[in-house]
Amino acid sequence: MTQTTSAHHEGGTAPPPARFDAVVRAAVGQGLLGEGSPVAGFIDTEGVRASVGALHAAFAATPGVLHTFAAKACSLVPVLRLLADCGMGCEVASPGELRLALEAGFAASRIVMDSPAKTREEIRLALALGVAVNADSLDELRRIDALRNPGTASVLGLRVNPQVGGGSIGPMSTATDTSKFGVALRDPGAREAIVRAFRERPWLTRLHAHVGSQGCPLELIADGVARTYELAEEINATLGVRQVTSLDIGGGLPVNFADETVRPSYADYVAALTAAAPGLFSGRYSLVTEFGRSLLAKNGFIGARVEYTKDAGGRRIALTHAGAQTATRTVLMPDAWPLRIGAFGPDGTPRSGPALAQDIAGPCCFAGDVVAYGRELPELAEDDVVVLYDTGAYYFSTPWAYNSLPRPAVYGFRAVAGRTDGSGDDGQVAFTTVRDAQSLDDIAAESGLAHADALIERGD
Repeated sequence: MTQTTSAHHEGGTAPPPARFDAVVRAAVGQGLLGEGSPVAGFIDTEGVRASVGALHAAFAATPGVLHTFAAKACSLVPVLRLLADCGMGCEVASPGELRLALEAGFAASRIVMDSPAKTREEIRLALALGVAVNADSLDELRRIDALRNPGTASVLGLRVNPQVGGGSIGPMSTATDTSKFGVALRDPGAREAIVRAFRERPWLTRLHAHVGSQGCPLELIADGVARTYELAEEINATLGVRQVTSLDIGGGLPVNFADETVRPSYADYVAALTAAAPGLFSGRYSLVTEFGRSLLAKNGFIGARVEYTKDAGGRRIALTHAGAQTATRTVLMPDAWPLRIGAFGPDGTPRSGPALAQDIAGPCCFAGDVVAYGRELPELAEDDVVVLYDTGAYYFSTPWAYNSLPRPAVYGFRAVAGRTDGSGDDGQVAFTTVRDAQSLDDIAAESGLAHADALIERGD
């Protein structure tokens, strides 16, 4: 099932979508992209609402589902607050993400904490707030034993690794035999130890599994969920009571970066789970999901100014302000994370003309800072704008501070019907600031300016 259609091209080279053309033009026209602001991130607020709506619709026939957003996919308070307003919960994996989720307005009862290395203080705080906690190991359960107040409202679970294998991107696969996450379900004695852990802890009522995300096919994800469901059935049957009452089935729906088509869809995901574990949606277990990238990737883009172009060794190179500092995964793993690139003129209108193979490089001071190699695009020139599509998750929200490059500004946008301000189509797009661009003063302060003399020995 797909939500939009478009010609398919391999390697992230599909023709760029017209969906954001007016937004790019408006951003340039309103000064959000230009010489003084050479790179920025943009989020389609109505697109986010539509994606959340598609998720809820896919699970509409299933009672008792809590859909949480993986905060790491876009750790920006205004975006998190938008998602809360759409009825989402929040999955967090650090004290910082927990703070952001609370600031965004998520109720503690709708927050789930996952992490393979929770400190005692993190666990203590989560239990005091009533945040759900998924222990990542049997040792962590023993730590919770010592910290847990019987009166806590937190739902407590155990993450298992169903060991169903990896997808095409190894670092994104969390259910391999040696994954650092969860209790390895197929290791000798592990299954018995898990059942025993539940027997010894009547307050342990949830099982959690997450197979992986990008590069993981639906069949692999569904297999991992099915094995977790079977384990829950086994625990309840062995204990003779319905102790496991909820399953956190993770997220990880992969995103199609090749074109505008949304595939697989959430409906495809539900169909795959239904085939693998028919009883999963019976209502016998409450369900929790933890989607991130699939909700936001196609609802955001990065716009960046072309500073220079040059030829080297027979290659045309466009040097832009969008590189490894904001497209880190693509630069470091270009084959696994290819992005589609759009070419726009200095006024923000789409470039036209004969296609020319060009490298799209970033500003970081290392040779590999290239987001696209040999991409066939209309010839780019100084002051043009390039757009990196499908970057609404992970890219501009959690930038890399390499070279002390400033974090880019981020803007939300929406179409405003019937509005006009005398500037043509630009008046049909309304922007709001999600995050200000980082200033040089901010960079200096973050780099220890207040302690500048700390390492200098001074005499009496």
